[in-house]
Amino acid sequence: MSLQMLKGIGASSGIAIARAYRLETQEPVIEKVSSRGSQSELQRFEAAVEQGKSQLKDLMEITAQRLGSEEARIFEAHLLVLSDPELLGSVKDKIYGDAVTAEFALKEVAQEIIAAFESLNTEYLRERAGDIRDVTRRVLTTMGGQLYYNHNPINEAVIIVAHDLTPSDTAQLDRVFVKGFTTETGGRTSHSAIMARSMEIPAVVGTAGAMNEIQQNDLLILDGGAGKLLVNPSPEVILQYEAKLLEEKRQQAEWSLLAERCTFSADGHQVELAGNIGCPDDVQGVLDHGGEGIGLFRTEFLYMGRSEVPSEEEQFQAYKTVLEKMKDKAVVVRTIDIGGDKELPSLKLPKEDNPFLGFRAIRLCLETPGQELFRTQLRALLRASIYGNLKIMFPMIATLDELREAKGVLQEEKQKLRSAGTEVSDSIAIGMMVEIPASAVLADLFAPEVDFFSIGTNDLIQYTMAADRMNGRVSYLYQPYNPAILRLIKMVIDAAHSHGKWVGMCGEMAGDRAAIPLLLGLGLDEFSMSASSILPARSSILQLSQAEMGVIAQQALGMSSAGQVAALVKRLLH
Repeated sequence: MSLQMLKGIGASSGIAIARAYRLETQEPVIEKVSSRGSQSELQRFEAAVEQGKSQLKDLMEITAQRLGSEEARIFEAHLLVLSDPELLGSVKDKIYGDAVTAEFALKEVAQEIIAAFESLNTEYLRERAGDIRDVTRRVLTTMGGQLYYNHNPINEAVIIVAHDLTPSDTAQLDRVFVKGFTTETGGRTSHSAIMARSMEIPAVVGTAGAMNEIQQNDLLILDGGAGKLLVNPSPEVILQYEAKLLEEKRQQAEWSLLAERCTFSADGHQVELAGNIGCPDDVQGVLDHGGEGIGLFRTEFLYMGRSEVPSEEEQFQAYKTVLEKMKDKAVVVRTIDIGGDKELPSLKLPKEDNPFLGFRAIRLCLETPGQELFRTQLRALLRASIYGNLKIMFPMIATLDELREAKGVLQEEKQKLRSAGTEVSDSIAIGMMVEIPASAVLADLFAPEVDFFSIGTNDLIQYTMAADRMNGRVSYLYQPYNPAILRLIKMVIDAAHSHGKWVGMCGEMAGDRAAIPLLLGLGLDEFSMSASSILPARSSILQLSQAEMGVIAQQALGMSSAGQVAALVKRLLH
């Protein structure tokens, strides 16, 4: 056995050392066979669909308990697939029109849908083909009485090696024995990758040739942060990684001691570290990891993966729950940000050639059919405002007119509620996302009209660099350290501070340990990130001088490339 190194995409950081467990897919072989009776075939299909729905509901409940409700919503999307009249109708038409078995009809229809998804040029949407496969396989195996995989129960430490892992597979991994996984397919935005990060299981995806190169029981070292896999490493290499693994555990224990501390730099400059959430169940994770507030409540997750929009009362209860759990800590709620890669089937919006630049977020909320949706959400937020420290921000603001119109709608709903005798807080801060270059350039004009800014770097970077962040072919242009991005961030911070306003950041960059020194030096006031990133970020900031980072940031602003800035920060951190 010789050492091999396979490269992939780091989907979930961490190191795992264990034997390989090859997960062999047992795909049902389905041939075109004439059915003996179309009515009986349709009944078989409908019964399998109902059984699949029941299984998914059970899986949703288990996933919500283990990982949280946001991850469980993946299976709400699967339930929607099994209720899709277009899919069900197409299968029925094939059963009757072609006089074939239910299995063959479903396989044919599913393959057409999967091919359509895989032909799209957006990585996020291409990876939804995996969800269709998962749902289809569930129904097919129910009809055929077959298992997803033909394998023995896992009862020892392993690293899973598979061509692909569906969300159903990932949700059911036993974290006691599964130390990590690698798949030949997938990217960072695949549902399995997202769930791996929630489960804190190291994972490398997109590892081409893994099933050919790795044999059952090969010894593996998986480095999720570096996106690589070592096959049959030498004893010396194993010792090196065992030392890294021990250091990881020691570091985690050290970070846990910082959970109750405020966040000060080495020279006494205070900033706030907050958490990003998608639903009320995520709040506890932020508190457990020492979050000083909620810097981004992505409210669109309350709407997605369901056949109808949530009622005002349902939303009110969700916002009230979050505010009460956070007590007097700030909760920044982003109004509904539907569009781009976040679809809302219940709105039945027409398909757009470039949805990231289309009718989305505040644009949708200020016009039919989205304005009533917007007003309903604002009423729910205003009613909940008396239960905590609520801050409301509007996404995708490009012009002053949009901001003023959104504030006007909020004021109208506030007056209506008060006229009806409903209590509303007098201290709701109003802010806006800065994720479009136009709003960053005009930050000095926006600043007098808001209480705060929150910089959404995920979109700001892709719009500034004209590079779809979901498109692997232009991923090299997704450059958080590009001086153009840093200059826009500085422009926003300086404009806000000159008007006595604070600035947060809720994009991925806020939790990037290599970016934190630059952001601290640029004067960022609030860093909002995933819960698991909060304590590592606090540890970093405690060791950094804000004044010294200001000098470093000034140097970075004068550089000519992202590579130069990255090298500057690397020297600083090492």
